[in-house]
Amino acid sequence: MIHKWIYGAGLAAVTTVRTYYAVNMPQPRQSDGDPTEKTLLFLQLLGMQILPLTYLFSNKLSFADYRMPRLLKAITTVLGAISFGGAAYLLHRSHADLGSNWRAELQEQPDQTLVTDGIYRVMRHPMYAAHWLWAIAQALLLPNWIAGPSFLVTFWPLYRHRVPREEAQMIATFGDDYRAYAEKVGRLI
Repeated sequence: MIHKWIYGAGLAAVTTVRTYYAVNMPQPRQSDGDPTEKTLLFLQLLGMQILPLTYLFSNKLSFADYRMPRLLKAITTVLGAISFGGAAYLLHRSHADLGSNWRAELQEQPDQTLVTDGIYRVMRHPMYAAHWLWAIAQALLLPNWIAGPSFLVTFWPLYRHRVPREEAQMIATFGDDYRAYAEKVGRLI
């Protein structure tokens, strides 16, 4: 039961961070967007919110529950809590360091600057790293064959689709400055 409480607290923390920055950073009108990306974002929502919340607040997924030995459950609970803490920290830090450069969807903006300090000094995509840690925490904390790994499964296609497009946009916008930055700083590590 403690794993559910920890997962719920982690979910509340990362949702609060994202909501705070979404509300406090002015966002331009969202475009109609790429249909592939919209589909992938819906799948991510399914894996990171809908299925875990269904698991936490109903019995609809209980047929896919599994049991672990007590020691293994304790270990996965601690590792899950650490992962979720890291995810919340990275999500907050990346939003705070980006400031007004953050956008919910992939789009150019006229006043955009290349951010290479703060958390961006050590990784180019800390928000994606945060989402990976969140997905790992979910898999560790939710002992269910559907809800547990669902974020890992649904985030991977979005990551593979979006990151190369973001990198290309950054090169188009910042040219050699971004190339030099990318040579020194890894994507996630």
